[in-house]
Amino acid sequence: MDDSLERAIRERVEIVAYDGRWAEMFAVERERLRGLCPELGAVEHVGSTAVVGMSAKPVVDVMGAVASMEVADVLVERLCGKGGYVTSAEFNAMLKDRRWLMRHAEGRRTHHLHLVVAGSEAWRRTILFRDLLRRDGELARAYEEKKRELAQAMGADREEYTAAKGAFIEAMLGRAAEC
Repeated sequence: MDDSLERAIRERVEIVAYDGRWAEMFAVERERLRGLCPELGAVEHVGSTAVVGMSAKPVVDVMGAVASMEVADVLVERLCGKGGYVTSAEFNAMLKDRRWLMRHAEGRRTHHLHLVVAGSEAWRRTILFRDLLRRDGELARAYEEKKRELAQAMGADREEYTAAKGAFIEAMLGRAAEC
């Protein structure tokens, strides 16, 4: 494993102030992905970097729509071969509803790519939560505070950080469903 990848994998969870370049980084990556993978349907900017003004991990989350997980598996090979992405086969084997990939540069993560079946529950919930954050400033501030608290507590344990955030996200999605 090269040194840059090793550093990116072990990098601490860090929440930074909103960076207006995140939207441009997404737009560039979306066009690059469309060229590499014409099979992709919608390509969406998701996660906290997709919410103007929100502090976040400085990693642009991209979600690409696929027709099936079988198509996702084919694309994973292509994206790791020609697309500059890396992934963990072991991690992806645990995921039922998506495939995960990462791009990195100079020992830092730059992009996470989630390949998700178009119209699936995972797709719908991810878009719903992003849109909730975009329109509800109070919710966005609460989520930002939760992420800062978790980043401080979890350090470099990204899996624990993500799992702990999941409880907050589920609670907010449940609250939205009641409205």
